[in-house]
Amino acid sequence: MRIIGRDVSRAFAELVAWDDGRLRRLGRVDMRRDLLEAWARKLRPDDVVVIEATGNAVAAVEVMSPYAGEVVVANPKQVRLIAHASIKTDTIDAGVLAQLYVSGFLPEVWVPDATTAALRRQVTRRNQIVRQRSRLKNIVQSILHAHLVPGCPHSDMLGHRGRVWLGAQLLPDDERLAIQRHVREIDRLGEDLKVVERDLAQAAIGSEHTSG
Repeated sequence: MRIIGRDVSRAFAELVAWDDGRLRRLGRVDMRRDLLEAWARKLRPDDVVVIEATGNAVAAVEVMSPYAGEVVVANPKQVRLIAHASIKTDTIDAGVLAQLYVSGFLPEVWVPDATTAALRRQVTRRNQIVRQRSRLKNIVQSILHAHLVPGCPHSDMLGHRGRVWLGAQLLPDDERLAIQRHVREIDRLGEDLKVVERDLAQAAIGSEHTSG
């Protein structure tokens, strides 16, 4: 059985194997799905591949899992702490990952299945949209404040009455146009938010039906 450590960057991965009690460099592979899968096809059924948790780790596990005996994802922060304390190395590379696995010190992280990963991405998208809408609303408020416009008397500045009030404020033309652009973008993001929340609701209903 080989233990193959992969030190992953955005563009490529360095490969080192722990084989018969020694480390052996295997070169590098580009982090593109087609090239990664071509490399994965050369794996043995009992190979264990160890990678750090990165932004593309879930996709890498998905590509390699059909060909490897096991694909393990390590917690990079804990790996650094353990390696610095136990292996006395200044860098965390593929060889260290393989050695930590062999020694039983590798701190693993849970890798979600495809459904859970998709749900997490949707939650992240929802949070991003909400933050973008809040940022744009704050920009509109700052424009009004800069021109001595008092706070909106209505609970929702972007509701029907709030928009009527907003359109009646005395502002320079460039600032009025800027507010109009921001409001249009807020509306567009609102439509995106409805779609994402609908998908999340459907996923929740589907999960309830499955568990029931």
